[in-house]
Amino acid sequence: MDLNPSDDWFDLVPSALAEFDEQGRWLRHNHAFATLVERTPTPGQHLATTAPHIQQLTGWDTPLGLLGLRPGEGAFPTRVHVTRDDLVPCVLMGKVHAATSPAPGGERKLLCIAWSATPSTTGDVTAQPHPALDTEPLLHELTTILESSPAGIAYLRADTLVRCNRRFERMLGVEPGTLTGQQLEALLSHDPRIKRVASESVARLQREPQYESELEIDVPGKPTMWYALSIKRIGSAGGPLEAIAVLSDITRIRTQKAQLEAMGRDLALQADRTRAILDSVFVGIVTLDANGISWMNRSARRMFGGDLRDFVGQPLSTVATTDLDHPFRMTEYLDDLLDGQSHTFECQVMGRDGRIFWVVGNAVVTLGEFNQRQTTYALLDIDRRRQAEARSAEAQATLKRIIEMAPMAISLLEASSLRVLQANKAAAGFLQRDPLQAVGEPPETLFPEARARQMREEMQSALDANAPVHREHKVGNGNGKGPFQIWDVNYLPLGSDDQAADQLLVVSSDITEQRAAEKARLDAAIAQREMLVREVHHRIKNNLQGVAGLLQQIAQRKPEVAPAISEVVGQVQAIAQVYGLQVGAGGPLRLHSVVEAIASSVQKTFGHPIALTLEGPQVNDWQLPEAESIPIALSLNELLTNAHKHSDKGSPIACGMSSDEQGVTISIRNRGHVPEGFTMDRIRGGVSGLGLVRALLPRRSSTIQIQQDGAQVLTRLQLTPPGISLSPYPPNLGEPAGQQFALWPQ
Repeated sequence: MDLNPSDDWFDLVPSALAEFDEQGRWLRHNHAFATLVERTPTPGQHLATTAPHIQQLTGWDTPLGLLGLRPGEGAFPTRVHVTRDDLVPCVLMGKVHAATSPAPGGERKLLCIAWSATPSTTGDVTAQPHPALDTEPLLHELTTILESSPAGIAYLRADTLVRCNRRFERMLGVEPGTLTGQQLEALLSHDPRIKRVASESVARLQREPQYESELEIDVPGKPTMWYALSIKRIGSAGGPLEAIAVLSDITRIRTQKAQLEAMGRDLALQADRTRAILDSVFVGIVTLDANGISWMNRSARRMFGGDLRDFVGQPLSTVATTDLDHPFRMTEYLDDLLDGQSHTFECQVMGRDGRIFWVVGNAVVTLGEFNQRQTTYALLDIDRRRQAEARSAEAQATLKRIIEMAPMAISLLEASSLRVLQANKAAAGFLQRDPLQAVGEPPETLFPEARARQMREEMQSALDANAPVHREHKVGNGNGKGPFQIWDVNYLPLGSDDQAADQLLVVSSDITEQRAAEKARLDAAIAQREMLVREVHHRIKNNLQGVAGLLQQIAQRKPEVAPAISEVVGQVQAIAQVYGLQVGAGGPLRLHSVVEAIASSVQKTFGHPIALTLEGPQVNDWQLPEAESIPIALSLNELLTNAHKHSDKGSPIACGMSSDEQGVTISIRNRGHVPEGFTMDRIRGGVSGLGLVRALLPRRSSTIQIQQDGAQVLTRLQLTPPGISLSPYPPNLGEPAGQQFALWPQ
């Protein structure tokens, strides 16, 4: 049908015609169309903006169906129910045809032929039914079925392709509409293989009702596709050839087949690799089928003492011992195992070389080729482990005998829970109960709370360090008083250096009598030493006092040197006072005792009264180290002597000692005057006076100041630790001697 008529013909045709392009632009319509359809579009108007019945009549409400029309092809009829302006309902029918070729330089045009399907009483020719109305629905259904088929379908007459669906064209990679009317041989001439198959198929259909083959089609720019070709005759064998050709896409099947073949090769290669790996492991692998042993790895051959050819086809019981219940001989349990299930066993194996050894193994049932059951044994040689277990059991028995016979209290504890596993009879005193009753008990149920907590900490520290720990326990009777029992306790973790211990050995000894004897010897030695020290100090004091008396006699005979000798006598008396204090002391000297003694000595020497005061918290608790006692005493003697020399003899000297948290301050007041600009920084060290004080006082723990305070001279000496220290014991109570222990009530 020529769909490009002249304007005169288009307007004179009696049928209702309308023309629009594939973009939906309205081109023109004739007078019959305007009479049939009200509210017709204007030229250039787009169909999407027209009345709904115009879009339905032209099929533009579903434009995809129109755009898929091939040249010369017509769409199925459309039916529209409309109500005219005169309120008369009517039914309109329309069919759209595509032009055979687009206009030069333009878009393809579509022609709509419309008619009325409503019965008319006026004799209007447009109201007559269309002659193609009865066959169009059937043709539409068949076309829809063919076009929706996933297979390519074509109709052949002789060797010519009469008609095919679009799927057939896409499979062969040709343009739509180019296959109709072509010969099969010329159609497939682009590929020699397909051409040969097509010629062979036409030749075979002359004598056979059906031909099947596979085609490999290589369309340029697309991946290679595989199709199954099936051509079946539909006419008689003697008449002209009529056949239906069907192309089915088998590309995925061929790809999967190739993948399966590659997978099969990979599996075979993997099987070879697996056997190579199994040959390198130290576990014996043996595979059995219905005939017996089919394969074994190198470790299994080494275990059994033979080569693979010596065992192929033999039952596994050939390496079993004479035990009738041997797992290699009694294999009924394998029948109850499902695919993939395993059974673990432990038995002895006798190799071809006569060696008998223990193995532990797993028997796994699997399905092999042709769905046959096969059994795989994995065997591990544990003969050395068995020997080690036997040696360990022997060592445990020996340890148990040693523990029972040892005279010391020995108990064996589990490392994880610290529960008693074993205790000998000698441990009854340490555990305070029968050893059999202590088995299985933790420290919390064996000892009082404080002692149990301390023992658990000691045990845990030994386990964490994986090293022995030594402690001493002093156990009382519960009221904090004697008699006390002293135990020497040793914790020894039992385990290798690189692994955590699993047991803890506790060895304890009652050393109460030993400690009592040691304390008695120590007390005797201390008492003897103190007696000797007191005697030495007493003699030193007497000797110093004798020296002081001799010096005083010389001063009386020679008045010209009396002042210097008097100063020396004071220093000697100060040293003698220190040694006199040490005669009865049991440790460091108390600072207040030294101050009182030096003040008393100066007062007796010069006859000048000295008023001594002590104040402040813990003033009596400060003590002097032995090395600092004589320098501090000499310094105090010089300061008090200096106050006597430069003060009014009628007024007493005030000496005060006060203490606080920082240390002790000694203040000396006397009536007198300090020279203008005097400072202790200008005094150099010497052998007398303030020079001796400057030389003797410890620099890091003492400071001294001399200043004018009204009509008096104030001397302040501050002493701080470490030159002095606080005693932890009350005054006149000696420090306890002997070793200190943790005290636990029984």
